[in-house]
Amino acid sequence: MIAACWRTGLHLALWAAVGAGAMLTALTALTIGVIVLPGTAALAALAAWRGDRRLAGAGILAGLGLPLLYVGYLNRGGPGTVCATMDTGQSCIQEMSPWPWVAVGLCLAGAGAALGLRTCRSHRGCTAPAALR
Repeated sequence: MIAACWRTGLHLALWAAVGAGAMLTALTALTIGVIVLPGTAALAALAAWRGDRRLAGAGILAGLGLPLLYVGYLNRGGPGTVCATMDTGQSCIQEMSPWPWVAVGLCLAGAGAALGLRTCRSHRGCTAPAALR
């Protein structure tokens, strides 16, 4: 039963990588999105061929939130102008507020994780350890 839970977790992570690749492709469509897209498509084909398709929705939903959380992290100094002092001078950039990115990313990742846990428990019989119940 433990092996089935680990396998389910790996399949969920595989589908989450597909979702993260899809969101990364959408966010960077005009730059590296065209490079990321074939890798994401190949990973989706692998997940559909070898993975548990029941976890596709949950994994993709969770994966969609991961790049959004990263964008929120990159803008952690914002909103406004953020300056960094270097040996040769000072560099200033305009950053967005990180909170909308973090909020949407957490909602997507949390909803995907909860849906994945629900799917795992209903189809595989996996249960949380006694300490987590």
